[in-house]
Amino acid sequence: MTREFRTVGVVGLGTMGAGIAEVFARNGLQVVAVEVDEEAVARGRVHLESSTGRAVTRGKLTQEDADALLGRIATSTSLADLADADLVVEAVPESLELKAKIFEELDKVCRDDVVLASNTSSLSVTELSVRTGRPGRVVGMHFFNPAPVQKLVELVRTVVTEPDVIDDLKSFVTTLDKVPVVIGDRAGFIANALLFGYLNHAARMYEARYASREDLDAAMRYGCGYPMGPLALLDLIGLDTAYEILDTMYKQSRNQMHVPVPVFKQMITAGLLGRKSGRGFYTYAEPHSSKVVPDALTPSGGVPQDVTVRDIARAGVVGTGTMATGIVEVLAKAGLDVVVRGRSDSKVEGSLAALRKSLDKQVVRGRLTEEERDATVARVSGTTRLEDFADVDLVVEAIAEELDLKRAVFAALDEICKPGAILATTTSSLPVVECAAATSRPQDVIGLHFFNPAPVMKLVEVVSTITTAPDVAATCLVLCERLGKVAVSCRDRAGFIVNALLFPYLNDAVKMLEAHYATADDIDAAMKTGCALPMGPFELLDVVGLDVSLAIERSLYREFRMAGMAPAPLLEHLVTAGRLGRKTGHGFRDYARR
Repeated sequence: MTREFRTVGVVGLGTMGAGIAEVFARNGLQVVAVEVDEEAVARGRVHLESSTGRAVTRGKLTQEDADALLGRIATSTSLADLADADLVVEAVPESLELKAKIFEELDKVCRDDVVLASNTSSLSVTELSVRTGRPGRVVGMHFFNPAPVQKLVELVRTVVTEPDVIDDLKSFVTTLDKVPVVIGDRAGFIANALLFGYLNHAARMYEARYASREDLDAAMRYGCGYPMGPLALLDLIGLDTAYEILDTMYKQSRNQMHVPVPVFKQMITAGLLGRKSGRGFYTYAEPHSSKVVPDALTPSGGVPQDVTVRDIARAGVVGTGTMATGIVEVLAKAGLDVVVRGRSDSKVEGSLAALRKSLDKQVVRGRLTEEERDATVARVSGTTRLEDFADVDLVVEAIAEELDLKRAVFAALDEICKPGAILATTTSSLPVVECAAATSRPQDVIGLHFFNPAPVMKLVEVVSTITTAPDVAATCLVLCERLGKVAVSCRDRAGFIVNALLFPYLNDAVKMLEAHYATADDIDAAMKTGCALPMGPFELLDVVGLDVSLAIERSLYREFRMAGMAPAPLLEHLVTAGRLGRKTGHGFRDYARR
């Protein structure tokens, strides 16, 4: 017979515990919230009143409903007051000793049929369960912060959890208007296990001064559509919390990707914990504020005084594919005269036709006037001869990702283009310096990695090699601003910023599926609802193409030689089998063929 949960206990009234108590009370349940002392109870009440007050201000709750909600939450400083609860959720700080002690006490005061749950985000639920006389009725119930807003709840079963307990909780969580995902007991569960490897890698990039904090965050926001950049998110989570989660994950996985980056310990020791202390990777107006204020690391903006920006009035684009045509459109709409070079007249005409079709759509949608469309088209001409690039100020190579082809193009451009012309490649994975080495002007060669579709995606990665001249990099940054793009600067190494952060995370998701820890649907749901990502990892892999993803992951592994970056065997097998994603109709999922 299905359990009914009418009265729920919550142990801990910090930010997380108060949020969980609010979720239960919002759904008409009686809640008994327990804290260590009256002072902590008072702080918890402030959390609850502030949260419901914001909901009233935003029109999410009426004042009458907010008052009724708060009236359903009783507070106490004694665990004995949880004797009549049907379910108890522990939400105290991430300390195994502290949590275990609470579970031992709860086991003594609660009825035998009561389910005990922990909101732990990283600790072993199994270790907590064996501290009680009811291990079969102890589970993980991991809410995400802020609990009243976030939809995901990870329900963590141990090897001894009674099946009906999980079934009953899954039904119960659904009544709370949440999305339950059932998983096994493993450090980090789904969301944190995938999220924190990515966050740790971003911190590693920052520590190595590969890119600035602003550029790392902007890259993931504008390149992947993430709601927050990784360093800003770490500041929100708390660097001490992040360190503890990563340390727990590493002790269980022994994966080097989970070893907390040393900068965490250094910042924690210095008291730089993130928003809650007023300083972390960024500086905030005050502790617990979300307002970032300038500090010594804030970029000054503008061009360095000792650098002269080169004039860019005429550009050439090598290639006629989707990416090349998109770049032509972006350049021409910004007022540059553009020459597009293809291997044949038919290829050139196809590219120009695609450009016109794209611009026509924008006119129909009211994003462009007919006059602007006609002016843009007039600025573009086609050719089959590289020699027609002799007088351009900038060349963007956008051909297939084959190094020998690119090197041949750059060698030819080196002979044809005028002195001072900038030669750029839009490669997403190959070394830019290889293209530079094919010329006698490596100082003029740079990476300009546009994202597909180029007219829509705001991000451009500006990739400098060890030989790129400062004025070339500055010119490209100024050009990107003229194009209406968000430019981020980084050095020349595999994956640049976005792919180097994105694809190890995707690879970890494949390994999680391969280990039968969770289904593709549950992993996608966890990352979309728990982390507010626009797409789950398997949705994204199928869109990108499994063959493309595998090639990028191989290049990352070759460059960094970290075992955790080795491509998942499952991905290799799917590519070998021809299951490449949406483009073949089969990938991690099957798609209806058009």
